[in-house]
Amino acid sequence: MKILALLIFCLAAEDWPEWRGKGRKGVWTEDGIVDRFSEDGLKIRWRAPVHTGFAGPAVAAGRVFVVDWDHKQGNRGIERAMALDEKTGKALWTREWEAQYIGLQPIYATGPRATPTVDGDRLYVLGAMGALHCLNTATGEVIWSRDFVRDFKTHVPIWGITAAPIVDGNRLICLAGGETAKIIALDKMTGNEIWRALDADSEIGYSPPVLVEAGGRRQLIQWHATAVTSLDPENGRVWWQQPWKMNVGLNVGTPVLTPSRLFFSAFYNGPMMLELDGSKPAARILWKGSSESEIKTDGLHSLISTPVLDGDYIYGICSYGQLRCLNAKTGERVWETLEVTRENARWATGHIVRHKNRYFINNDRGELIIANLSPKGYEEISRTFLIKPTTRPGNRRQREFINWTHPAYANRHIVTRNDEEIISASLAR
Repeated sequence: MKILALLIFCLAAEDWPEWRGKGRKGVWTEDGIVDRFSEDGLKIRWRAPVHTGFAGPAVAAGRVFVVDWDHKQGNRGIERAMALDEKTGKALWTREWEAQYIGLQPIYATGPRATPTVDGDRLYVLGAMGALHCLNTATGEVIWSRDFVRDFKTHVPIWGITAAPIVDGNRLICLAGGETAKIIALDKMTGNEIWRALDADSEIGYSPPVLVEAGGRRQLIQWHATAVTSLDPENGRVWWQQPWKMNVGLNVGTPVLTPSRLFFSAFYNGPMMLELDGSKPAARILWKGSSESEIKTDGLHSLISTPVLDGDYIYGICSYGQLRCLNAKTGERVWETLEVTRENARWATGHIVRHKNRYFINNDRGELIIANLSPKGYEEISRTFLIKPTTRPGNRRQREFINWTHPAYANRHIVTRNDEEIISASLAR
């Protein structure tokens, strides 16, 4: 019976191999998770030292992968990829490369932004200045490398390269922002170019590529600084494009996917809902916000946080820390609360992950929350301390430091980091 129970446990375990988990959906499906937190707080399985960085961890095949930056002098430093044993936190290997953070917003020139992408025995890591490495997950050996600036003449945007590449078949698709194209597909085994798409006639933005099946086709959705574009992932052919120019090129969140709808939210430009055609690759605007103000917001103006779409309702954190509920059919605001962030301040935020019929939210004050979200309102179930905030926010806040890292939820644990340490804490019932 013990062997059977262990087998069931292992079969139900779930890795977190890329940005926002498998499929980039921000959904966690494991069983056996706590109903509420203990009064004693989270049970920490292990802690391990790291350098600075915004990038969240990936977890796969018994390993935790994380990237960071060791500042040396001026804008020079060392970016690093590291693999840790998932159960103990012991460092298994590290891989380093030099990086110069030239042209980045100085206060945020503190490390990589993109979560590592795991694909079988290969790991793809991307630095803040566009250094892309394919590494062996077991040894850290460099299989191949590309440099966006050197190889594609990329103009690195002011907040750095943030969009984690996505694996599709034999392709690794990157928002690279080259001299002649925004999107570049590489052979994931060799790093050789397969195709490139979208004229390099504007900034690339910060949102990562995602994949969706709609209209009888697999579609690569890339939200960039001037439009939302759907491409054929096999060859880069443009299926459709919806113009949408971002103020200062600032689109950070990830498109929210359903089989028939795509939702977007930007700090200045606000929300937009697209309806996908069911018979062919095409889309139309279902509704769109009318305000481009970060203060006078009429819908949902998210910055770092990606909203969630649950049935006919949207939940997300707005420009000044307000958790809001919108009607997904109309965009009408249903309710709002400051209970999650506890601060009406510019860029106050958190990351929202759906688990079954409830949500886990880590706010930038270093807290982890379990909550029910419904059209009736916000219902907090439990809240606990998660990790010490260590990053200066760059604006006036109640606290001197914040934490903007998206955690990994894997194998009944939460794995997250700040600028000093990475931790694994149990969420098992």
